[in-house]
Amino acid sequence: MTGLNKGIERVEVRLKWDPSPLGAPPSDLDLIAGTFRAGAEQGDPAYLVHFDSRAPDGTMWLNRDSQNGKGLGFDEVMTLELDRLSTDYRRVVVGAMIQQSFGRLEFGAVAAPGYQIVTGWTVLAEGDLDGLGATTAATFAEFTRGDSGAWAFHPLLRGYDTDPDAFGHVMGRPPA
Repeated sequence: MTGLNKGIERVEVRLKWDPSPLGAPPSDLDLIAGTFRAGAEQGDPAYLVHFDSRAPDGTMWLNRDSQNGKGLGFDEVMTLELDRLSTDYRRVVVGAMIQQSFGRLEFGAVAAPGYQIVTGWTVLAEGDLDGLGATTAATFAEFTRGDSGAWAFHPLLRGYDTDPDAFGHVMGRPPA
């Protein structure tokens, strides 16, 4: 960093939802973060962090993973240590996707899906995802590194109608 502004250093992203009604298949939502290199901020991510992977340099990881929304409080929690991320990376996009193992499930049919983004004790953003209706994946946070090296947060609520495998490739692209 070249300036005195540290920006955002460490962030916790939280996802919650209520369990499916009795007799219905479980709702399995997953947090996902895409990390983008300088010069390729709008393309495919350099790497993804999700339920089965962490950042190669150990700067991002999933602390908590739920497959049914039965956790107390937040069901999924991911930590991003932006201040430790290599200067090769200029953008991180975070969102959620719905696993489609039991047939098509959209945000509008998930019970009380919501997110919260915090740094320390400060809530940067929180909101509901049920308003995304017929979409199966969504982004809700973008972090960008400025020329000084400081990270900044930008809300980025956008729904996608895509399968979990394809979501990682489109989550950082501008809307068509």
